[in-house]
Amino acid sequence: MKLAGLKSIENAHEDSVWAATWVPATEERPALLLTGSLDETVKLWKADELDLVRTNTGHSLGVAAVAAHPSGIIAASSSLDSFVRVFDVDTNATIAVLEAPPSEVWGMQFEPKGTILAVAGGSSASVKLWDTASWRLISTLSIPRPEAPKPSDKTSSKKFVLSVAWSPNGKRLACGSMDGTICVFDVDRSKLLHQLEGHNMPVRSLVFSPVDPRVLFSGSDDGHVNMHDAEGKTLVGSMSGHTSWVLSVDASPDGGAIATGSSDRTVRLWDLKMRAAIQTMSNHNDQVWSVAFRPPGGTGVRAGRLASVSDDKSVSLYDYS
Repeated sequence: MKLAGLKSIENAHEDSVWAATWVPATEERPALLLTGSLDETVKLWKADELDLVRTNTGHSLGVAAVAAHPSGIIAASSSLDSFVRVFDVDTNATIAVLEAPPSEVWGMQFEPKGTILAVAGGSSASVKLWDTASWRLISTLSIPRPEAPKPSDKTSSKKFVLSVAWSPNGKRLACGSMDGTICVFDVDRSKLLHQLEGHNMPVRSLVFSPVDPRVLFSGSDDGHVNMHDAEGKTLVGSMSGHTSWVLSVDASPDGGAIATGSSDRTVRLWDLKMRAAIQTMSNHNDQVWSVAFRPPGGTGVRAGRLASVSDDKSVSLYDYS
């Protein structure tokens, strides 16, 4: 696999761009790129030209995360204003507004069948699960507290949850915390199965392999990308190459590669057989907060696509083949 830069939009937003995901294709339209920014807006872009389709407003503070429903019909944006806004992709009509206390809405992802939206709960030390039919909170998966915290140390009594990822079959949910640990839950039983170790700094991004529900990738401020067996609770491998924090990780649709974005301002492509970085892209001049592979599907889709967004306010699009 190889990346080739296709197009970059400078000043795609008026402030840092923290979030990106792909809205799957529907029968009426191809996939769209969805980006969220500290400028309080969410934007939709055409997949091949990066032409702006629409700018969505509705938040009063910066957008920290975006998520797209597998149907391609609805999407969600979470903001530092403590609200998650669920909206119709094609009309921007508000479908639901989910409220959370401050610092309790970070990463989020729809379950693969689309029935649940999982939200990483930040300082609540939990993951909140919302039913997408009623938009009611149906479960809270709590992260266990560290053992025997010092009475004077208020921060050690809770974990700050930054990232969340569903397994491809929807049976497992993983979340990454500020202290470097990763928790894996059995969602049907709302039960913590185990904690994965291997990082000693914040885990800002997680993604399961699309072809093997056991394999989980994690990116951390320690500069490493780790590969875990999420069922056997073992660290399969650790890949290094970034010179600073790994802020985002995503897996290619065929499961053969992953891409990462880092505060070292680069996007890297990793071959999973070699377990090494095979390409470094330097399109951005500030930290890269999110990388996202376009999902397969849609009529007339040409090649694969990878998108990246950055504190430099730009959006970059790459071809991969």
